[in-house]
Amino acid sequence: MASEKNTGMPLLALGFRPFYLVAALFAIVAVPLWVLTFLGEARTGNYLQGLTWHSHEMIFGFAPAVIAGFLLTAVRNWTGQPTPTGVPLGALVLLWIVARVLMQTGPADAAAVTDILFLPALGTAVAIPIWRSRNKRNYKILAVLAVLTLANVFYHLASLNLIPPGFARMSMTAALDVIAILIAIVGGRVIPAFIGNAVKNSNPRHIRSVEVVSVGALVVILALGILTPWMPVADNVWLLILVIAAVGQLVRLLLWRPLSALGNPLLWMLPAAYAWLPVSLALRALELQSIVPSGAAIHAFTVGAITSLMIAMITRSALGHSGRPLVAGPAEIAAFVLLQLSAIVRVLAAPIMPGAYREAMIVAGLLWTLAFVVFLMRYWPILTQPRIDGRPG
Repeated sequence: MASEKNTGMPLLALGFRPFYLVAALFAIVAVPLWVLTFLGEARTGNYLQGLTWHSHEMIFGFAPAVIAGFLLTAVRNWTGQPTPTGVPLGALVLLWIVARVLMQTGPADAAAVTDILFLPALGTAVAIPIWRSRNKRNYKILAVLAVLTLANVFYHLASLNLIPPGFARMSMTAALDVIAILIAIVGGRVIPAFIGNAVKNSNPRHIRSVEVVSVGALVVILALGILTPWMPVADNVWLLILVIAAVGQLVRLLLWRPLSALGNPLLWMLPAAYAWLPVSLALRALELQSIVPSGAAIHAFTVGAITSLMIAMITRSALGHSGRPLVAGPAEIAAFVLLQLSAIVRVLAAPIMPGAYREAMIVAGLLWTLAFVVFLMRYWPILTQPRIDGRPG
């Protein structure tokens, strides 16, 4: 890797630091604000309101911040090439912050343009080191960011009434599907590697046919969702693909020997979070058959898979890249467990607790918020102070 010096400001020394921090701060503001809006006690946004604001800001606001922190750190390790630090990193963070403020205050055009710019800026920041390394294995990360960018563009165009409003829902679904692909790509790279390195004789496996079917099914789901407005897909076709994807992801996970990680909390969080991906796909198939109410699958994926995997990854990467031992303490375990409880309550709210749906929403929101409060109490000094071993980063 190219030699570097400290930026003079620890917070801007490496991508994970500012982005994990602003993502956690946003998490403890955005979800309580949405719950208060749901209860009729607050109002979100002059551009997007209510559920549309909540959906957009979680998928295109919160999630990309965590993705940015992870990729700006991981791509450096994968390629041996530098990623933005100092002023360029600060500018990227500022762009994300300004977009979040404008999404709440408006005006609509400025909010849309600023928000759209963030993902291409992030893509450029990671494309340069990936291109320089000529490691084609990482090109798929750029493809994922490109599709996520297009989904956000179409979402805003629909919200501004420049294209039919139905494209907003399609864009949101496409964004979730492309994040599922990103989780499958990154999870398949890091989870079995971490288990294999940390647990003697665990022997996690990759079977090519399982990889092709399980990840390929996610790509098919994304493609069919995008084509649906022009080429409707029969329910039985959807059901078949969703079942294949759910079973494939479960088999893939089991091949990684996740139970061998049970003695290591920081390690078992990763497969435990990843397990929500096949669960969410199975729930999506059940929703298609009207066996469970709508909403269960999306929150199994967003709260269960996305956010749980994010908290598992950001704790691990923040500890490792700040020079600390990779050991989960009470704070890490508490934050992760609180998120699991939030996901369970949110998923079960409609099918199990329809008479207490309002109360379940409040509980799920409180559990989510507490998880990130615990995270911030533990990681604020880690993210804002220099590495304890004196190295750059």
